[in-house]
Amino acid sequence: MASGGPETSLRYHNRVVIVTGGTKGIGEAIVKVFVKNGATVVFCSKEEEASDLEAELRESRQGAAIYVSCDVTKEEDIQRLIEVAVKTYGQIDCLINNAGWHPPEQIIDNTSSQEFRDLLNLNLIGYFLTAKYALPYLRKTQGNIINISSLVGIIGQKHAIPYVATKGAVTAMTKAMAVDESRYNVRVNSISPGNIWTPLWEELSSHSTDPDAMILGASGSNGHS
Repeated sequence: MASGGPETSLRYHNRVVIVTGGTKGIGEAIVKVFVKNGATVVFCSKEEEASDLEAELRESRQGAAIYVSCDVTKEEDIQRLIEVAVKTYGQIDCLINNAGWHPPEQIIDNTSSQEFRDLLNLNLIGYFLTAKYALPYLRKTQGNIINISSLVGIIGQKHAIPYVATKGAVTAMTKAMAVDESRYNVRVNSISPGNIWTPLWEELSSHSTDPDAMILGASGSNGHS
């Protein structure tokens, strides 16, 4: 890769980053910050509506970004995401696990086991599998993983048992993964946001019996993805 010039002062110059759930909300902001700091970003979502964002980022004079359609509940999609990143750019330096969902209010009496399993598959197992397939390359670069968790995984949340369970598990998994990967000098951390106004948070508030309270943050959740 090229060296020299003012671009080398950028924090993530010549580094390759994967961001899941990178087309809106927290994920979109993450993608933009990495590109601004010189990174080459491979970002994904299961929707195929990223052309505007990809075009916007293509005009950046700092880094670069490409979009890959990927449903993180499908293992073959995750494998393809990693393969595209490596075949295109030759390395992976950082993985941001961000794709996920917060369902509308779920009361335990009305929540099926399948609904719980589906959310686990998206919010937790998707993180696990993306890390699994990225780690062989992250070990080579001594890179890092950042898992986007949630404050409610620690403090709890009303009418959100499955979601809170998945986020508590993400935080615990991060700790275990950090212990295992320390031998390879791969850092694994999680971030637990509180209330952040995103399209998902706006959607959730519209389903609430008290939207104003949700908007003011009374129910305490992150709105990522």
